[in-house]
Amino acid sequence: MSRSHLTLAALATSAVPGLEVAGTRSFSYGATGDFDSALLSVRDGDELIIRVPASQAAETEQSADLVALRALSNGVRGRLPFDVPTYIGQAPVGGTRAVVYTFLPGDKVAIEDIPGGDGLAGSIGRSIAAIHALPTAFVGDAGLPVLSAADCRETVEALVDTVSGTGKLPAALRERWRGAVADEALWRFQPTVINGSLSIESVLVRDETVVGVLGWSALRVGDPARDLHWLLAMDQDALESSLGAYAVDRAGVDDPQVTHRAMLYAELEIARWLLHGREVHDSAIVDDAVGMLDRLVDRVHSDSLDPLDPPTGPIMAVTEVEELLDATPVFRAEDDMPGLRPVADDTSEHHRLPDDD
Repeated sequence: MSRSHLTLAALATSAVPGLEVAGTRSFSYGATGDFDSALLSVRDGDELIIRVPASQAAETEQSADLVALRALSNGVRGRLPFDVPTYIGQAPVGGTRAVVYTFLPGDKVAIEDIPGGDGLAGSIGRSIAAIHALPTAFVGDAGLPVLSAADCRETVEALVDTVSGTGKLPAALRERWRGAVADEALWRFQPTVINGSLSIESVLVRDETVVGVLGWSALRVGDPARDLHWLLAMDQDALESSLGAYAVDRAGVDDPQVTHRAMLYAELEIARWLLHGREVHDSAIVDDAVGMLDRLVDRVHSDSLDPLDPPTGPIMAVTEVEELLDATPVFRAEDDMPGLRPVADDTSEHHRLPDDD
């Protein structure tokens, strides 16, 4: 049973000594989710959010997020053109914990509603570029993953091998994805700081500008293309504006294949959806993923597609990736490995925050 906003407000006063709550209400971007959440108005006029995980998976994600938020020091945050939530306090409750942190105001937007031009689409591209321009040392200092280009490649190879082992991956896709893994040129890049689980659900907007980014549980040094693949669900004009703004801010960085790897990651989301369905023993999810893979094969055989690279063969055209991404659930990519769960409607509304140990 979900906790009421009044119960959550009482927990907040335990989590933050001296907190004076002036008002509270339930808060969620979705009808269901993995967290019980409430928005708190406090006496000094600030707003806080309190969240209690409703599952073990949510608690794990919450814990990873706090590690990341602690790593994002004031100096690091000062390099970003948007706000990041701040951890305030926590209190034990029912075998888990209630976590309080700053509330970031802003609006959600549907990805299909993002217009082209240098407004919101450009702001998204610049925001991602700012993450990728952060100095990498703080990530390792915080004990967060630091992956080389070879590590990223091996992770993709393991994913392809795992989905191949299900017997449900069409041979054409298996060969295409394995060809991409084997392409040395595709994996020549300098790893950067990445959010690792960016999606449209991560973004808070005000006046055509990104003002906040939520969900940092997969913060690491890794492949910048991981933060770009979800942009392919935009319409063509918005996509070009976003990637163009990203490229301008990343001028001088030698990674000519970054958008091609983003396309590859977009296709692999279908493989991850299939593996999730098998993990939770949900035949409907498995059948849905198999259908998507079959449609992807049809496009490979029937269309003249943009090549990923001449030695590796074609990858989906951007418009076709858009269509499949519209139908594919988004994942929190904590480690880019199979078995990840899809994001419930509520999980992106705020931030995942762990213990102090």
